Amino acid sequence: MLADRAERLRKELAEIDAEVARLEAAEVVIGQFIEAERSGQADDPAAAEELEQVTTTPGAGGMLLVPHREQGVEGSALPADYQAIMKMVTEASEPVPAKDVSVQLGRGTQPGQVEPVRDKLRRLADRGWLHRTPAGRFTALPQSFA
Repeated sequence: MLADRAERLRKELAEIDAEVARLEAAEVVIGQFIEAERSGQADDPAAAEELEQVTTTPGAGGMLLVPHREQGVEGSALPADYQAIMKMVTEASEPVPAKDVSVQLGRGTQPGQVEPVRDKLRRLADRGWLHRTPAGRFTALPQSFA
């Protein structure tokens, strides 16, 4: 009975993770579209098609919003909000908790404000951009952000 419930919860979590990834990808594409509109390139049919694909495809078509850190992949490959987080963690003199990063981002200290930041920090750590300490704080890896 508990095993069945745990499996159902794992499936729900996977679905939620896919939805979050889809929404984050859509946010990036919409930001790019807004920038293109401001610079007068919004009538590009390829941009409209990309926006349509990202906003309607479950899991954002398999696109990773935060790529794995590999040779040749630079910090500029990260979305802007992740770049801001990387900069904060990289500039810190000691491991930082998610709450401090949330405050620096202007989001506050309430759980609903800190948890999305913690999720982004974990994602960066899981993909090799940051190190997560056993205490749940985050530090930069050597040469992790240029």
